[in-house]
Amino acid sequence: IASCLVGSEMCIRDRLPIINGYRKIMKNLTTEIKKLEIETLDNLKMSKAKNTIRAYKSDYNDFAAFCTKHGMQYMPSEPKIVSLYLTHLSKKSKFSTLKRRLASINVMHRYKGHYLDTKHPIIVENLMGIKRQIGVHQKAKKPLLFNEIKQLIKAINESSASKYKKLRDKSVILIGFSGGFRRSELVAITRDDIEFVKEGVKIFVKKSKSDQSGEGMVKAIPSFKYVEYCPVDHLKNWMFENKDKIIFPISDKNVALIIKKHALIAGLDYEKYAGHSLRSGFATTTAELGASERNIMAMTGHKSVDMVRRYIKEADLFKNNALNKLTNK
Repeated sequence: IASCLVGSEMCIRDRLPIINGYRKIMKNLTTEIKKLEIETLDNLKMSKAKNTIRAYKSDYNDFAAFCTKHGMQYMPSEPKIVSLYLTHLSKKSKFSTLKRRLASINVMHRYKGHYLDTKHPIIVENLMGIKRQIGVHQKAKKPLLFNEIKQLIKAINESSASKYKKLRDKSVILIGFSGGFRRSELVAITRDDIEFVKEGVKIFVKKSKSDQSGEGMVKAIPSFKYVEYCPVDHLKNWMFENKDKIIFPISDKNVALIIKKHALIAGLDYEKYAGHSLRSGFATTTAELGASERNIMAMTGHKSVDMVRRYIKEADLFKNNALNKLTNK
């Protein structure tokens, strides 16, 4: 017996390094898995822009509040409840809002590991009925066409603002328009993103709404014949005055406020304009001058031709109007 016990002790003693080694490996694996879990969560967060995730949460919270008020389950939910919410929403919202809310509810379900059948007939058929009743036309903000850009520049020149603010506001408007920039892209430009060349300026856009992977794109803005409206000349002068790394140290909301402020001074209906008016104004103006869909999209960064065709359609309302020949009679 003694010899067996001794043998057993020897056996265990011999195995201890192996056991301890195994424990160490498992501990390392556990640490590695935890690290991978954290990185995976970070990747999931990075798969969507922060503003997009914030919009998803906001939309979903509205749905959750509706369900709570009426004693219904919101996570996981079911098609019937979602359909009731969409009907409720249709009384006060645009059809595009309904579609966005549905997408947000679906995304939040997936994040929580639940399946929601958004293609269920009770949802699809209900949306079709709502669409027939309220329509899908969206009344967008007016585009700032080049002639209106000139009016804004004149208004700024004649204003009592400081030389610094005048130059900043003119640069924001001219660069925003000429580059077909989104507000978020415009206020994110840094000195490192800018390269002045003989023909004008090249501006690198690191990331945008339609480029979530962050590949980036370059916008090439040529110099204009008339210095008064030249975005390149104004940008150079502004960068000389403003030494910050961020070219336009303002928020994206300030872009809209700058436009509205000077539109009012210029005698335009300022309430019809917003930050997007620069981007849509570029697309509409260039379409009116005969630029192709591809060339417009190369500047704006649109991935789909649908929106660009809306701008072209807007530009063609009078340019290729069937009554044009009659007006000369």
